[in-house]
Amino acid sequence: MKAPRHPYLTVFIGAVLALLGATESSAAATARPNVLFIAVDDMSESLRCFGNPLIHSPNLDRLAAKGVRFDRAYCQFPLCSPSRSSIMTGLRPDTTRVFDLQYHFRTHLPDVVTLPQLFSRAGYFAARVGKIYHYGNPGEIGTAGLDDPTSWQVAINPRGRDKDEEAKITNHTPGRGLGSSLSFLRADGTDEEQTDGKVATEVIKLLEANQSKPFFIAAGFYRPHCPYIAPKKYFDLYPMEKITMPPGPFPEARSAPPAAIASVRPWPWFGTTEQQSREAKQAYYAAISFVDAQIGRLLDALDRLKLAEKTIIVFWSDHGYHEGEHGLWMKQSLWEGSARAPLIIYAPGARGNGRASRRIVEFVDMYPTLADLAGLTPPTNLAGASLRSLLDQPDATWNRPAFTQVWRGTYPGHSVRTARWRYTEWEGGKQGAQLYDMEQDPQELHNLAADPKHAATVAELKALVAKNWSQPWVPAGRVGRKSEKREDD
Repeated sequence: MKAPRHPYLTVFIGAVLALLGATESSAAATARPNVLFIAVDDMSESLRCFGNPLIHSPNLDRLAAKGVRFDRAYCQFPLCSPSRSSIMTGLRPDTTRVFDLQYHFRTHLPDVVTLPQLFSRAGYFAARVGKIYHYGNPGEIGTAGLDDPTSWQVAINPRGRDKDEEAKITNHTPGRGLGSSLSFLRADGTDEEQTDGKVATEVIKLLEANQSKPFFIAAGFYRPHCPYIAPKKYFDLYPMEKITMPPGPFPEARSAPPAAIASVRPWPWFGTTEQQSREAKQAYYAAISFVDAQIGRLLDALDRLKLAEKTIIVFWSDHGYHEGEHGLWMKQSLWEGSARAPLIIYAPGARGNGRASRRIVEFVDMYPTLADLAGLTPPTNLAGASLRSLLDQPDATWNRPAFTQVWRGTYPGHSVRTARWRYTEWEGGKQGAQLYDMEQDPQELHNLAADPKHAATVAELKALVAKNWSQPWVPAGRVGRKSEKREDD
């Protein structure tokens, strides 16, 4: 027969167990960082923190100074929906089968666990405001579109006066819709009245309402995507005399395979004059600064709510953006300016914070990275790798290349970027190939693909491409055919 436990001892043991339980719960809560997932649309690396001194981007500059800036981050497909579907599933386009703005990844992958789903299943509050998946222009989302309702517990679709005042827009490419044109508007009204201003406002409300629980909140900004719309004060930051276009006649583009410049028709610059393109670039930069200001509001809110040191912040653009180089505008090419895009990750406590990494990384790396940082177990079939080692040591050994692809009508283009080289082939080389020494020729002016001196390099990179796309899925009837034409994305 057991001796009765002393009542004071029972109380003492209970108190100790309660304290241990509270400590364990506190530790568990601390170990579950929040995630603020900030997406912008069509933003190039024209940011001061990425090396363009003309750009006014103080808020992204401070985020870069706080986190790790990835100077060589590459999308998997330089078009909105394919890129975003790849990021959110952690899978390459050949797996998602998304090559255009019509196909939804769940058609082929109905049970795929998206990035926010992973967090939601782990007890996180998962929500988005604005554009994360592709679903059209501001104010048009909320219908079927290509959003993924399964990913979110809450989804908010703001609409601002910029959408209602599109009749005021100047369009220098009138044959193209506003979603794919060199068009712009010096907007009336305050920041908060524009769609992206409303995105920031709604995200802040979600931060305030969910600050006591772990959250994955995605802030999807629409700018600087065309039409380039920003309040007038942002245009004033960029006097026209400071806006220049790359000088033609672009011999490197004229001698490249035709597919290399087929994303811009008519080429160059969609047939605009230099003055018209300069005006469009001024507006594009104004839109960048406008979005930067909205991101600043989010960073300020994290500080005010004392969430900054508990929250992982990821900033990304869905792909890069040409600003006139090679005679190109926008995206859908396999040149560096289209494939490379800004990426900044702040992880509280990471030893590499405040530094930049020049390692080659891919957007499919975001999914495993966030899962790793949050202590979650991701799906086993993800295409990327966790960047955690680079967050602690930005110059750590890292030998993974980056793969980007597009479609040109009935055939694909595949590109691989290594630390030194960019190699691109069209239809397996049948439609031409490009090889650039990115150390000696970062502007991609000298195609070395046909130079016998570089035959071994071409063979090595061609084998790398073939290995990565060893079993490519070719859409029946070329589902992605429209992607070489005008796209309002």
